[in-house]
This record gives sequence, structure tokens and C-alpha cells, in this order.
Amino acid sequence: MIPRLLRRRPAAVVLPLSAALALTVVGGTADGAPAHRGPEGSAGRVVSTATLPDIPLAAFSNGMLPGSVADDRDIDLGGIGSDLFPAERRGEYWTVTDRGPNGQIEIGKDKRRTFPVPGFDPAIVKIRAVGGRIQVLRTIPITTSHGAPVTGLSNQPGRDEAPYTYDASTPLPYDPNGLDTEGIVRDRDGSFWLVDEYGPSLVHVSAEGRVLARHVPRGLGLTGAGYPVVESLPAIFLKRKVNRGFEGLALLPDGDLVLGLQSPLLNPDEAAGKDSRTTRLLRFSPRKNRVTAEYAYRFDPVGTVEPGQTKTSELKLSALVALGGDRLLVQERTDKSARLHEVRLRRSDDILGSVWDTGAQPTLEQLDDPASARVPVLRKRLVVDLNTVKGVPGKIEGVAVEGSSTLVLLNDNDFGMTDGPGAFDAKGRLVDSGVETTLVKVRLDRPVR
Repeated sequence: MIPRLLRRRPAAVVLPLSAALALTVVGGTADGAPAHRGPEGSAGRVVSTATLPDIPLAAFSNGMLPGSVADDRDIDLGGIGSDLFPAERRGEYWTVTDRGPNGQIEIGKDKRRTFPVPGFDPAIVKIRAVGGRIQVLRTIPITTSHGAPVTGLSNQPGRDEAPYTYDASTPLPYDPNGLDTEGIVRDRDGSFWLVDEYGPSLVHVSAEGRVLARHVPRGLGLTGAGYPVVESLPAIFLKRKVNRGFEGLALLPDGDLVLGLQSPLLNPDEAAGKDSRTTRLLRFSPRKNRVTAEYAYRFDPVGTVEPGQTKTSELKLSALVALGGDRLLVQERTDKSARLHEVRLRRSDDILGSVWDTGAQPTLEQLDDPASARVPVLRKRLVVDLNTVKGVPGKIEGVAVEGSSTLVLLNDNDFGMTDGPGAFDAKGRLVDSGVETTLVKVRLDRPVR
């Protein structure tokens, strides 16, 4: 169900959602813009841009799950750019929200994770761009086996960030059902597969949004969830960095799934994970209900991804796109920059069950040059450096391919939130960042597939 009202803004006209989403704005295309080429890869140019109108988060949430949000603190729908997957009709896409509005506030030496709208429930959202506006076509709340909201709250004390209210003053309860959803694909039977950062986990969801199974690393010991929890992933993934679990997800032509870990594992410790440029991909067979392969993926140096950046820990893998056969498009990014590479998944590159899954030292993450240690790192080819394409917003997390040479990109605007005590005014209302959810199409001068 789609909410009916837009939030009233100063000097703005409030329209029913159905009417507002149908508006067309001027300036949505840039077909005449010149193409920009990076030092490698394809040239690209933005050919269309669309933004999401202001949709009050309470209206959005309560339209799906009545009574779930009492006060949205003037936050609008956002965060739907966690991923992007082509829907049945050309130009329509499935997206997914993350865990909802959240931020960080420092209290002394403690960084507290805040959840300003703790009743928010992650949702699958179907969209399309019309003119310069993103239309919301359908919304599906993610629920337990019995239809209760999963929420986006942290799962386990001692493993996940402790949840707090918007001002970081009051602890909130943990929720073993909570999901920090990121990647999304739709299977042939109409069900969805999602990846989550908490477990990290792979989540199978029915066409109606009910969690059918949540696949987590062996030894996680998550109890109390209102859906089946299956310990089917390698235990080494328990070493994921907090808030850096699975983020990318692709559906291969043979039906297998590929899961991308956002950041290197803290293996054997935080220092190794912080300095490493090697993350991991998993291949999962829904037919066999298990992981069938694992791959080492090597980031470019952080200064190559974002010129001037020196912190290797800023590197993230955010999106995976199946290109056909065993080929994938992989997005490397920081919050300001992004590059897309092509890789091929070869049997000879599989490290599943090898010494690199045992934690024996030196670990994969400790190696300065994995290839010199005979680790079969995935070979990659730069497709496009999005830093060279004028008009692409920051923090791109959703990527899809349309036709043979058009990229569709969607950013994560973090629900308009910023970190720190200034995110809300004295009355507890959001001080919006002004960052919009934006979908852009980029035409490349070479085919992607």
C-alpha cells in the first residue's frame, strides 16, 4: 500500500501522493552533454535524472503496517538506494530500504548508534522514473513468518551496536528479528533474496515479504527470531566488521546467488581488517541450499578510487550485477567516489574450505600481496570510473544494467540524516541534509554485456 500524503514543506504545495508522484519536472535529461572518459574504461554521460519526492516516513510505514510509526520526527522516505534490480517491465526496478533512519552521536568516548524511528520496518519498494520524478509503484514490508515487523534494530548484545533513541540518551531493546537489508534480487518464482549486514546473512523472502529463511554464519547462535535461522555460511564470516556485513547481491543465469562482503574481515583482528584491501564473495546455490564457492576480491588502492583519500578503511564493495555466464559487475566505492569492474568467477579461483577459511596466520586479510602468496584473487577489468561522469551523485549503492550499454544508478541518501547531535533540532525534528534520493542513467560508449 502506498501512503497518500506528502509532508508539508515551507513554500510548497502538498498534493495527494498519487498526483505528486505523477508530476514531471523540467531538466530530467542531459542527452546533449559530452561524454567523459577516465584514464581507463569506458566514457560515460548522464542521460536522465529523477528524484524521489518528499514522502513522510510515518505515512509510508503506516500505509503498510498500520500503527508501526507514531512519530517520524519529520523524516521522509529515503534509504531505498541500498540496491536496484530490474523488475518485469523495462524501466521499473525493485529496491530495498536499509534498516531505516540511523546515525551516530559521541557521548564521551562512546559512539552510540541512534534509531530515531525504531518502529520503522525495512521494505521492498518497486519504483520507476517518469520525467524527473521517481514513482513508488508498490511497497512490501519485510515481516516474520507470522507477519510481524522484523524492524531494523540490532540483533545481539556484544556483537551488534547497542541501539539508542534519536538523542542517544536512552537504550532501545535489541531485536533478534532485526535486519539491516542491503542487496536485493527477485527469483524466477517471485520470491526475493536479500543480504543483511548484521549476521551477516542471506535472507529468503516470499513474494508477500515474509522471511522464509535467514542464512547466517555457523556459530552465530542467534535465538528468538520469528523465522527459521539456518547456520549455513562459513564461520569465518563471524569476523565481519560492525556495520560492514554483506552489501552486494547478484543472481546468476544458472540461479546461483553471489554475495559480496562490504569490507575486509577483521581477521585476525581489527588492525588487519582496517588496513586490508581484500574482501570476499560467496556463491550460494538455492537448489542445494548451501554455499558452493568463495572468492577473494582485491580493492584498488583507496587513492585510486577516491583521489586524495588515504584511509584504506573507507573502501567498500556495494553492488554486484550479473552480466551473463559467470561474469559480474562489481562496484568499489567510498562515500564520495565509485568505480565499476568486471570479474569472471572461475573454478580455479575458489578458496572455499581452504586454509584461508580457517583463521590460520597469516590470514588472507593480513597479506599485503595475496597473489604473491599464491592466493587466487579474482582478476578484474575496469568498466567505468564514475568519478569521471559529471552528474552522478555520491554514495551510489544501487546499480543495474539496462540494454547493453546503459547503467542505472541509485544513491543512498541516508533518509536525509547526518551524524552528530545537530541531526535534530531542539524539538527533536530532523534537520534535513538536503541530499535527495536520485536515480540516474549513464550511457557508456562501450557495451557492458
